[in-house]
Amino acid sequence: MDDSPPSPATGQAKDPPVGPPARHIRSFAMRRGHVTQGQRRALEEHLPAIAVPYCAAALDAQAVFGRAAPLVLEIGFGMGETTAAIAAAHPGVDFLCVEVFQAGVGALARRVHDAGLTNVRVIAHDAVEVVRDMIAPASLDAIHVFFPDPWPKARHHKRRLIAQPFAGALAQRLRAGGFLHCATDWEDYAVQMLDVLGQEARLRNLHPGYAPGPHSPRFARPTTKFHARGQRLGHGVWDLVFERLA
Repeated sequence: MDDSPPSPATGQAKDPPVGPPARHIRSFAMRRGHVTQGQRRALEEHLPAIAVPYCAAALDAQAVFGRAAPLVLEIGFGMGETTAAIAAAHPGVDFLCVEVFQAGVGALARRVHDAGLTNVRVIAHDAVEVVRDMIAPASLDAIHVFFPDPWPKARHHKRRLIAQPFAGALAQRLRAGGFLHCATDWEDYAVQMLDVLGQEARLRNLHPGYAPGPHSPRFARPTTKFHARGQRLGHGVWDLVFERLA
């Protein structure tokens, strides 16, 4: 992983590594999912206004958003319900959102357009590669990873996103005082997250252990339809919030 700071002149990382980067186990499977007519129309009509193409160069967030503002990275936004709600509640904060599934990208593009939001941008690419190649160290004020695929079968646990070395890469991209907020409705995954993040020396657990309910120092996670349905059915939800140490 190239962790050198970006060049002020070009915005690109200096001294890139020689040869292709090491391959990683993907935390998602690109199954052919159904894209509705409305989502497809949003992909064509609304996504271009907020899309950021993947490239192996450090992102210039000020140029992308047209202003200097706190920057939040959201990984895996699903259908964008939570993303749009948080972005609408915090117009002074910019949200860089990463998702690989076209249905979700189209759904968020439509929500952003309908709500008239100007503080959301979307990268439709693998989050591990986006963090590795496009996010400079100490450039993020927060990272949201809400309900990532739990990969419940033991043989698939190696695919879980919140694991090393990715957890360390996330910690490195946070500014001092920034935070990583994860949520899952699989207790087994919550236990793993707690173990992995608890062993990351650059992070401090703001809520020792874990407990049901969204705990966040700045951006409260709204209760989505999916979350509310789970609560009605008696499913637990676990939130973990870790702060980046100086």
